Amino acid sequence: MKKLLLFVACAAAVVSLASCKNKKASEAEAENGVPAYEVVDNPQVDLAGFPVDEEGYIVIFDGTSLNGWRGYGKDHVPARWTIEDGCLKFTGTGAGESQSGDGGDIIFAKKFKNFELKFDWKISKGGNSGVFFLAQEVTTKKEDGTVQYEPIYISSPEYQILDNANHPDAKLGKDNNRQSASLYDMIPAVPQNQNPFGEWNTGSIMCYQGTVVHGQNGENVVEYHLWTPQWTELLQASKFSQEKWPLAFELLNNLGGENHEGYIGFQDHGNDVWYRNIRVKILD
Repeated sequence: MKKLLLFVACAAAVVSLASCKNKKASEAEAENGVPAYEVVDNPQVDLAGFPVDEEGYIVIFDGTSLNGWRGYGKDHVPARWTIEDGCLKFTGTGAGESQSGDGGDIIFAKKFKNFELKFDWKISKGGNSGVFFLAQEVTTKKEDGTVQYEPIYISSPEYQILDNANHPDAKLGKDNNRQSASLYDMIPAVPQNQNPFGEWNTGSIMCYQGTVVHGQNGENVVEYHLWTPQWTELLQASKFSQEKWPLAFELLNNLGGENHEGYIGFQDHGNDVWYRNIRVKILD
């Protein structure tokens, strides 16, 4: 998972995301150690131009176009994200999460609130990736006054994508809570029914009024409830606890901000990964 931060210089952000505006700013460092931060409100795509399938899902990746997608904290799709044989592919460096201009996490530029996301995925041998949702674009200031984008995973739960058999993260965490389809570092997927690396898996995330369900290969494998004492307890027992990572704890404990909505994203963790059939149904 996630050891390196995605940094984007302030000047580049102003040029690339010229129409962005501050949605929320913490005015000063809080007593609990949370640094001053801003949730940046960038332009969102209009869903009217996207096809709807026979089941009522909006097709946000149809295998031919990256329309609506961009890098986290960027106005373009990083070059390592490409379309290959109808799939959204990330070509990894083999050196962990990328900070270079041609890599980085990718988001669909529309905030969703109550929804069901469906997708297919396959991972390379020893590979690692993840699916994010209710994510925000968050910036902080460094000591020299320049602005940096914090990593997407401090404001989003993560549906883990992993080669369980060959990646060491599968043996870390607690009770297999870093294996595929798990809520990363918090709740293990049960049953663990992953297909091996190089083979396709189906994934789903249902988020409705705070209830979240992860699906893998046709079975519901994880359920949890946001904005509840249970959710706070899960965070406190994880690497995102208030003591270990105050900013992540604040953002995740108030997931989705005031409107309880955010972006869907896919992770650059330095390994080859493929996604296809990415579609979303809005749940009223």
